[in-house]
Amino acid sequence: MGVVRHVVCALSGGVDSAVAALLLKRTGYHVTGVFMKNWDYLEERGVCTSEQDCEDAYKVCQILDMPFHQVSFVKEYWNEVFSNLLKEYQNGRTPNPDILCNKHIKFSHFFQYAIGTLGADAMATGHYARTSQEDDEVFQQRHTPRRQTLFRDRFEIRNPVRLYQGADIFKDQTFFLSQISQNALRHTLFPLAGLTKDFVRKLAAEAGFHHLLKKKESMGICFIGERNFDDFILEYLEPQPGNFVSIDDGKIMGEHRGWFTLTLGQRARIGGQKDAWFVVDKDVSTREVFVAPGTNHPALYRDTLRTARFHWIAEEPPAKLVHTKMMDCMFRFQHQMPLICSALQRGRMPGQRENIAPGANAAHPAAWPGTHEHPCRHEPIPRAGQLKTCHVPSHHRHCPFHASRTEKEYAGQLTRDLFRFCVFYR
Repeated sequence: MGVVRHVVCALSGGVDSAVAALLLKRTGYHVTGVFMKNWDYLEERGVCTSEQDCEDAYKVCQILDMPFHQVSFVKEYWNEVFSNLLKEYQNGRTPNPDILCNKHIKFSHFFQYAIGTLGADAMATGHYARTSQEDDEVFQQRHTPRRQTLFRDRFEIRNPVRLYQGADIFKDQTFFLSQISQNALRHTLFPLAGLTKDFVRKLAAEAGFHHLLKKKESMGICFIGERNFDDFILEYLEPQPGNFVSIDDGKIMGEHRGWFTLTLGQRARIGGQKDAWFVVDKDVSTREVFVAPGTNHPALYRDTLRTARFHWIAEEPPAKLVHTKMMDCMFRFQHQMPLICSALQRGRMPGQRENIAPGANAAHPAAWPGTHEHPCRHEPIPRAGQLKTCHVPSHHRHCPFHASRTEKEYAGQLTRDLFRFCVFYR
């Protein structure tokens, strides 16, 4: 009889992670379920469901007859995710907490806990994603954290594991896994890789996870839950009231409670207006939020974007990009946004005009297979008339951090999937 592999499965108290644990058990692995507590509900006034989620995760372990552990990363989450989140909002940008959480918590601290503390051979999550390696290959990997040096050992054999989309394209979560490390990916199983959400729910019903099927699917802030975003963020940041300003004629249209409560492309809640107005730019220094009427205003579109350094899951950029400083890729800046054909180029085009607002930073696009740090950041919109050719909307319906807003109306979706979009990086 062969060695029984030990797999630690992250349990969130939801259907997906529970079915992931179920499938691991059916495969014959020794599975340990672990619930992560990453937010201290006693420190804020909102209602947190973490206790109920923990209880639901424990029930799953009872049903599957497997060990259950609870681990706290409250301090790590605050220092490495939430504090970063607040700084980004103060600087006028819109970070993505799910990407930061996966990078710093699930696939870093939790990964080390699973492999180092619990002695697992691999970890598993309920993400809808897959990798380039088979499950058996995961157990052949040795946990040897890469040394952080400037130069790679030229004798080191490189065969990086790649992150691929799962079978359920609609539920695909590779966007949120875009910042995880190669080492963590090598030791991770994604049991839901070949399944659809409907089939997962069917398996959950057959397994008796009825307490999970009654729960509403989580759409709020990673490990914090659904909140009224404006009220929640104003518990941690001082109100910074300012004006909504028309980008066409500079007319003051109304007032807001803080630029950090708004994201580019979001519908601005301005009283007394017949038409819908959308956020197209923010000036942190003057507290002005520039808005435009309708969903087809030129200020909502662009065909070029500048980004900072990429994060390559394979740890090194493609050879073509290294040699030619240019590469065709697929691009998206929001989960479930259609992938669009793009050109990735280092530097900038001759005569390229930029209008970076004070305090703003470069946007971070999702290049395929390379990825970005904050997908919902946007480069400030040039004033109307600066760009003669406008193709790409700068807006999105909502990022995960804004999913709990009472106002969920955002400017229109992309209507054209295939066109040339230029991304410049440093």
